[in-house]
Amino acid sequence: MQQKGSEFPLPTPGRLRRFAAMMYEAVLLFGVVFLASLLFDTLTQSRHALSFRHARQLVLFLAIGAYFILSWRRGQTLPMKTWHIRLVAADGQPLRWSQLLLRYVLVWPLPLAGAALVFGLAHLTGYASTDMFIVFAPFLLFIPTWLDPQKQFLHDRIAGTRLVDTRDRPNMVSHD
Repeated sequence: MQQKGSEFPLPTPGRLRRFAAMMYEAVLLFGVVFLASLLFDTLTQSRHALSFRHARQLVLFLAIGAYFILSWRRGQTLPMKTWHIRLVAADGQPLRWSQLLLRYVLVWPLPLAGAALVFGLAHLTGYASTDMFIVFAPFLLFIPTWLDPQKQFLHDRIAGTRLVDTRDRPNMVSHD
C-alpha cells in the first residue's frame, strides 16, 4: 500500500509505537477474553476455571483470533488506528483471509516458547515466583525486528504482510 502519488512504500512504524499499540491491545483483549469466558461459562454452566479447560482455551483462541482477523481485514485494530499503524499486504495487493489467518497463527510460537521457558525455569529453580517473568514472553516478538532490514516482525515477513506508519498520510489507498 502506498500513498497516492508516491513511488516509495510507507515506512515501518518504530518499535516504541508498536509496543505502545501492543499494550493498548492487551487492555482491549481483557474485554474480549472476559466476554468470551462469560459466554462459555454461561453456556457450559462451568463454575470453575479448570472445568472444560481445553475447550475454554480453544474458545478463547478462536475469540481472540476473530477479534484480530476481522480487525486486520479492515487494516487496523483500534490501538493500531490510535497509533497510526496499518497492516497491509507486502505486495500491495488487498489482504487475503489466508494471510490474516497465517499471521494470527504465527504470532503465537515465540511468546509460547518464552512462556514455556519461564515455566521450565520456575520448575528447575523451585521458585514459583519466577513465573512472574511470563509477562515478558510477548516481547520476544520484537527480537526478529532487530535482524530484519525493514524492522518487520517475523510473522509479517512469513505471512506476506507488513505494518506501515500512516501518520500524516491522509491520502492512503485503502482496500476496504
